[in-house]
Amino acid sequence: MFSKFFYTLKEFGLNITLSEWLTLQEALDKGLCESSLTAFYYMARAILVKSETEYDKFDMAFERDFKAIQHEPELTKQMLRWLDKSDEEPDERLSNEERYWLSNEETLIEKEDIEQKFKERLKDQDSEHNGGSYWIGTMGKTSFGNTGGNVGGVRVGGKTGFQSAFAVVGERKYRDFRDDKVLDNRQFQMALRKLRQFSTKLDIPKTELDIDQTIDKTCNNGGCLQIVMEKPRKNAVKLLLLMDSGGTMIPYSTLLTELFQSVHKSNHYKDVKTYFFHNCIYSHLYNTPECENGDWIETEWMFRNLDSDYKVIVVGDAAMAPEELYSDSGNYRGPNNGLSGEEWLLQLKRHYKKIVWLNPKMAPGHAPWREAETAIKAIFPMYKLTVDGLNQAMAKLMVNK
Repeated sequence: MFSKFFYTLKEFGLNITLSEWLTLQEALDKGLCESSLTAFYYMARAILVKSETEYDKFDMAFERDFKAIQHEPELTKQMLRWLDKSDEEPDERLSNEERYWLSNEETLIEKEDIEQKFKERLKDQDSEHNGGSYWIGTMGKTSFGNTGGNVGGVRVGGKTGFQSAFAVVGERKYRDFRDDKVLDNRQFQMALRKLRQFSTKLDIPKTELDIDQTIDKTCNNGGCLQIVMEKPRKNAVKLLLLMDSGGTMIPYSTLLTELFQSVHKSNHYKDVKTYFFHNCIYSHLYNTPECENGDWIETEWMFRNLDSDYKVIVVGDAAMAPEELYSDSGNYRGPNNGLSGEEWLLQLKRHYKKIVWLNPKMAPGHAPWREAETAIKAIFPMYKLTVDGLNQAMAKLMVNK
């Protein structure tokens, strides 16, 4: 009976193996969820979901197949203001008699009945209600609302009290955990920390205590303390960041600013250089995002002065006309030095050993309508600018081959 749920989970992008699905069936056969939909939810999530980054996908799949109550269009901002009693504590308002009433199983309404009544109340209600047991409101015995005392129903607005509502309207607790979420500053910094390659071969003084060697030397010296110092470990990674600016990249300006700040705030790198381009890399790279003529460096100068050990991150949406990539006169921002954009990109690939391209709106697979993007994918490994994409890109840059 749950086969539809299996395919829904697949549709939402969860990789469910046959072994995991059979484990869930075995748990159901043994009655481990005791005919409780809530218990089934937690049990299924524990068995089928491998990472918290997939919780949101699981919740959406579960909601579709088990028909959790959705946020109705009639639930207006005015209604939510009436229900805003977030500072109230529900338990403080309940008398002993009311608590007894709440514990009486006969007062509980079946889920389907509650859902139907909830929709009917939304159509009819035209004022705020606090207390009582009929309208959508607060502080009463109503099955709809918040900060009341009903042990089953639909919580709308406010903060959860008894943790027993059939549905929390519009709630998506795990959406920020998803690995296909666009990055913020902290996530950039966490991913960029993986770009570390420590070295002690630098010509610097020995200023750090080598605890292991100190212990060994002291033991070998009959217990007489003999301190051993070592050179501090410094990150040997040199990073070159090349960022597309202007035009179709304008909607991503905030995202690029976050990335730029994350890179330059980090003290993990031996050296960091940042330059900008518009659409494609040609004979000049710009010092600022404005890409003003004259405020640039020659790309050939970069090849001569930044050696091949730099790890290169190119950020751009690869959204350009084909002639901007293939024509030796397609660059309207400045000279090409007789080479097409594709030839400049190939020179970049030949000079630097490690390059990845991050794309904030990468099309899946080979998209014929995005000819330039498809061509660039054939030159560089390209990843979508999400948490998962950046993690994959950092791992690619650190592969020792």
